[in-house]
Amino acid sequence: MFIKTLTTTALLALYAATVSARGFGCGAPEPDAYQIADARAFYKEFKASAAAVGTDGVSIQASTPFTVSVYVHVVATSSSKYITQTQVNNQISALNSAYSPHNISFKLAATDFTTNTSWGKDGNETAMKKALRKGTYKDLNLYFTESLGDGLLGYCYFPVSKPTSSDITLDGCTILAQSVPGGTAAPYNLGGTAIHEVGHWMNLFHTFQGGCNGGDSIDDTPAQASASSGCPTGRDSCPSLAGLDPIHNYMDYSDDACYTEFSAGQDARMHAAWTTYRAGK
Repeated sequence: MFIKTLTTTALLALYAATVSARGFGCGAPEPDAYQIADARAFYKEFKASAAAVGTDGVSIQASTPFTVSVYVHVVATSSSKYITQTQVNNQISALNSAYSPHNISFKLAATDFTTNTSWGKDGNETAMKKALRKGTYKDLNLYFTESLGDGLLGYCYFPVSKPTSSDITLDGCTILAQSVPGGTAAPYNLGGTAIHEVGHWMNLFHTFQGGCNGGDSIDDTPAQASASSGCPTGRDSCPSLAGLDPIHNYMDYSDDACYTEFSAGQDARMHAAWTTYRAGK
């Protein structure tokens, strides 16, 4: 899960702490100290305001449902490289299957198809997004490109409290098109890349954030020393701490077939983040 290489030094300085990526390795920077502190603060506030709390300290109160409008942009070097509308629809269905248990749903607002030799290979990100992005900061834009650099499967941006025009332009997720259900990027072709990247858009960190001495700022995620690969049942990379590695969690790096869940704490964090960062914007 390599980090997205930004095109200018200025953009790199501005966004290095907010870009996350999923792929065959990881060079993504950890969230900065402010982002971690902020995530912990509103997560704790959300739990404190809940009427019912489970034995792990995580709210078990039903969260208020919300629906995210999704604008999909299929971008390739030629029309023969496009994924189909059916594949787009199946990706939206995969998102809903993963998130609906947490009272989050996704509604496809529109799909467009663009041929551009640079954008199709994830070149000139800002120009592409300035031309294609739709909606407001609460709307999710997914860019499915023919290829991404350095073996990337995808990358996305964390939300920020006071988005600038640049934040709004770059907001959303860029994803390898063939990672959609039925694509050719096996074992990453069941739609798990988009599910994972949208988790970052919802302010979730990787499960292995900070290793055994760190954590993703969520109470019910077991400590994990490093990213998983494949589906390593029984992996325990932090044996002195409670719990096996959360290999089935969408925010690990497991194969798509291994993914099955978000935790209750991640549920709470996504809802708190939606209210804090995106609702009403």
